[in-house]
Amino acid sequence: MKKKHVEYEEKTENAFALSTGDLMAGLLFIFILLLMGALLQVQEKAEQDEEIVKEYDQTKTQLYIDLEKEFKDDLKVWNAVIDSTNLSIRFQEPSTLFAYGKADLQEKFKIILDDFFPRYLNLISSDQYKDNIEEIRIEGHTDSKGSYEYNMELSQNRTRSVLSYCLLMVQANKREWTKSRITANGLSSSHLIFNNNGTENPELSRRVEFRIRTNAEKQLEKMADKRFRK
Repeated sequence: MKKKHVEYEEKTENAFALSTGDLMAGLLFIFILLLMGALLQVQEKAEQDEEIVKEYDQTKTQLYIDLEKEFKDDLKVWNAVIDSTNLSIRFQEPSTLFAYGKADLQEKFKIILDDFFPRYLNLISSDQYKDNIEEIRIEGHTDSKGSYEYNMELSQNRTRSVLSYCLLMVQANKREWTKSRITANGLSSSHLIFNNNGTENPELSRRVEFRIRTNAEKQLEKMADKRFRK
């Protein structure tokens, strides 16, 4: 009788050990599946981010090439430059743009805009680019003379003047597309331009820029913001 009792206890212990082992193996299997799923998600997100970066580089490069091709014969006449790093066209002859301390467009600048803006809009609203354009930024900049608040108001008023004038040239079939993307941004003296010796260049700092933001650029900014918050 005692022998049978011992055998029963051994069988019970073996069964308990077996069920515990099965449970641990099952939990390990579930953990491995969850880990594999998480790794796949990370890989997919990395591939998506890589595709966004690739799209941004391709769009930016091609847009720069096309802008350069369209305006290469005019830039010197307008005293303007194209910045390949942010797809901005910078008009940098302050005496041509506005009277000092004023927000009304000079007649010379109106003539330049009459030539520039319709061609610019035709290019960026073409079938090749229109779905990639997130924002058309008109940016106004001042030098550091005067208070930051005064220069902010002045730069905002100037960009509004440019925006209002440019909208007069937009064709009816492009008006809604343009109005949903074009913005006026006065930036005061927050983005000064400096000489090689580190001193401020007030002439070049007083400028107007047309800058393009693409959808991919917006996605990159979101990616950077998420990583910063982590």
